[in-house]
Amino acid sequence: MNAADLGLRNDEARDAHALKSGIGLPVDVPSTALFTDQYELTMLQAALRAGTADRRSVFEVFTRRLPEGRRYGVLAGVGRVLDAVENFRFDAGVLGFLREQGIVDEPTLEWLAGYRFSGDIRGYPEGEVYFPGSPVLRVEGTFAECVLLETVILSILNHDSAIAAAASRMSAAAGGRRLIEMGARRTHELGAVACARAAYVGGFDSTSDLAAGFRYGIPTVGTSAHAFTLLHDTERDAFQAQVDSLGNGTTLLVDTYDVAEAVRTAVEVAGTGLGAVRIDSGDLLLVAHRVRAQLNELGAHDTRIVVTSDLDEYAIASLAAAPVDAYGVGTQLVTGSGHPTCSMVYKLVARADSADPKAPLTPVAKKSVGGKVSVGGRKWAARRTDADGIAEAEVVGTGPVPPELVDKQLLIPLVKGGDVVAREPLETARARHIAARAGLPMSAIQLSRGEPVLPTEYA
Repeated sequence: MNAADLGLRNDEARDAHALKSGIGLPVDVPSTALFTDQYELTMLQAALRAGTADRRSVFEVFTRRLPEGRRYGVLAGVGRVLDAVENFRFDAGVLGFLREQGIVDEPTLEWLAGYRFSGDIRGYPEGEVYFPGSPVLRVEGTFAECVLLETVILSILNHDSAIAAAASRMSAAAGGRRLIEMGARRTHELGAVACARAAYVGGFDSTSDLAAGFRYGIPTVGTSAHAFTLLHDTERDAFQAQVDSLGNGTTLLVDTYDVAEAVRTAVEVAGTGLGAVRIDSGDLLLVAHRVRAQLNELGAHDTRIVVTSDLDEYAIASLAAAPVDAYGVGTQLVTGSGHPTCSMVYKLVARADSADPKAPLTPVAKKSVGGKVSVGGRKWAARRTDADGIAEAEVVGTGPVPPELVDKQLLIPLVKGGDVVAREPLETARARHIAARAGLPMSAIQLSRGEPVLPTEYA
């Protein structure tokens, strides 16, 4: 089969997947194979020449520490990793680029033309919490097929988990009030879709980004901006136009001019059945109280109040006593609220001494100073709980699993023999995270700086 045929087969596979899932990708990319660093391919070439490329190997993804002040991590992006692995194909265009640029030699190009990941992947399920040293993903196969996946796996998990962790903190601070992700204009256009997905896993309820709604089925919301009010001759005209179009259940933006006057006009136009008002500036705590009182005086007791304006988890927590029904969050969410990455790494922890598939695995680990120490060996992980079912430790080991922890293991099969076996609805990951967070000690949701809420113990 030539490279052109491979490219055609890849297109057919993507089309089949889109039909099977009922949705299509909003942006078509030929493959995920070039979402990688060049040294992955040069290592492959050298290993092929040395005869070590087929040695069975185990790579693990983990972080040595949580971002400063964070008490738990949130694993997000697992579903996207599965898509990326499945679509990691070197089609004709990709191979042509590698050849033209002289990245690798012809024997390596021939090997890449037939690349299909045929190994196994186990990991924490999406939405689960993690701690320093948690082996959130374990990739096992030949060195050659596993090493190529390093960059794309890390780029997805580091980004999505950072967003999900920020979303989780905001969700906890919101205390059950609704959260709207609205950060598309504050990040890369494709990154915005991943941000919305990760935020949904972390506890947000909806997004303003239509691509995220199309790709992942996340509920979408949106009504109008200040530009719509400024377009019209009067604020009343703008409100009337919006209500005529969207109905009185819409959300009217009331801080373009004078808030009190806008609220009065909004109720006059939409009636006491007005869905909501949005406040996007000013002292949100003070303004929210005043608007709530005014709405009640006007008889609009069920009209909700939505606040936006550069919110983060701390601002949301400060509004806990305010009569706010929903928060819209943008910049701070899509930048991980100050921590845009989780510093996850992808390390070889065990390998065989030969290409014999039955050869035993030997633990390996980098010896280093400066905090970059790794623990060798193929690991399992379990979460020990107390008598009340509250987590008390993350236990990581390389030997036999203690009997009392067998039913508390965290890694599940994700890919078997190259086939994805763990696709699930995004709602499942979202529900899993809420349950996992609820199973942590109460101090986990404190916003004050502190150490990880669970210690990591090595068995």
